[in-house]
Amino acid sequence: MSDSAAGDQSYSIETHGLCLWYGDFQALKDVRVRIRPGIITSLIGPSGCGKTTLLRCFNRINERYGNVTTTGEVLVLGTDVYRPEISLLELRHRVGMVFQRPNPLPVSIYENVVFGLRVHSPRGSIPRAEMDRTVEEALREVLLWADLKDRLRDRATGLQLEQQQKLCIARLLPLKPEVILMDEPCSALDAESTRRIEELMARLRERYTIVIVTHNMAQARRASDECLYMLLGEIVEHASTEKIFFQPQDPRTEAYVEGRYG
Repeated sequence: MSDSAAGDQSYSIETHGLCLWYGDFQALKDVRVRIRPGIITSLIGPSGCGKTTLLRCFNRINERYGNVTTTGEVLVLGTDVYRPEISLLELRHRVGMVFQRPNPLPVSIYENVVFGLRVHSPRGSIPRAEMDRTVEEALREVLLWADLKDRLRDRATGLQLEQQQKLCIARLLPLKPEVILMDEPCSALDAESTRRIEELMARLRERYTIVIVTHNMAQARRASDECLYMLLGEIVEHASTEKIFFQPQDPRTEAYVEGRYG
């Protein structure tokens, strides 16, 4: 991805006139958003409103599902990622994603963390000592090193769900992404594990732009700096979390956050 495109560098993500269809069904309608760097932005709204579809536009994951048509612009880190010459491998290097259920690879904890490095580097080009440092740094950043430093050869799928989700975040970090997308990352976790993942997100926001899809209104209030409310594929309101929940400008937003809709 080149940084020479005409995006506003004060925003990590911008969309202009973004529309998306699954076959004949229009899932996104003229979406225009600006997401600032260094904060957590929550995408909220009722089921089927387009939150996850929008999130997946930012790294073009939607295209994996077939029969998808996208128009408009999606500028990520200043570059329109839908330009034909864009490398999807490089895009997903810079824009990492954490999914709804933890999805560690069925290999060791160590190999999970270095997986991205191996994919993006020539075979044998990274010294073992460097990989060892990378694993330690990534696990320390997600607060797993103390628990797992003596278990690095254990199979990652044997970890607790909270540990698996943290490991999936750690797997992104060696690639030094600038944006991390999270699609309901706590939906499979209990309340205490959710709290710890939210604390981790708060620590990571200092280094990464984080965009999270959540159905949990309490989580959106606790964890995000800004909220973007969607309804029927459109953006209804985008403001600070405090304004969305306590001073919404649109009656549809007010109905949703008060639990009268969706």
